[in-house]
Amino acid sequence: MVGELDSKDKNESRIIVIVLIVLFIVLCVGIALMLPMLSTIMETSLSPGLGLKDSAVISFFVTIVLMVLFAITSGDGLIGEIQFVLSGFFVFFTIIWLLIAWVF
Repeated sequence: MVGELDSKDKNESRIIVIVLIVLFIVLCVGIALMLPMLSTIMETSLSPGLGLKDSAVISFFVTIVLMVLFAITSGDGLIGEIQFVLSGFFVFFTIIWLLIAWVF
């Protein structure tokens, strides 16, 4: 009985570690893809106005980071409440996208 529970805990821990590693890899890839745009972002942020395309890219990465942070801190939010995470992603993305385009 104890061995069965222990093996379930080990499997769950492995799955969590694998998901965290995949999320870290996705974050690293996102940062690597955003590095070439960093000079253009700095250049365009000093010129009047930031376009909708550039603000959409920035908003996407900001929203991904926020949703991962919210999912991790909510406990079972990554799997148990994926419908709320997805709807929250689209709402956050739209609001942040338009605010970045408007403010900058």
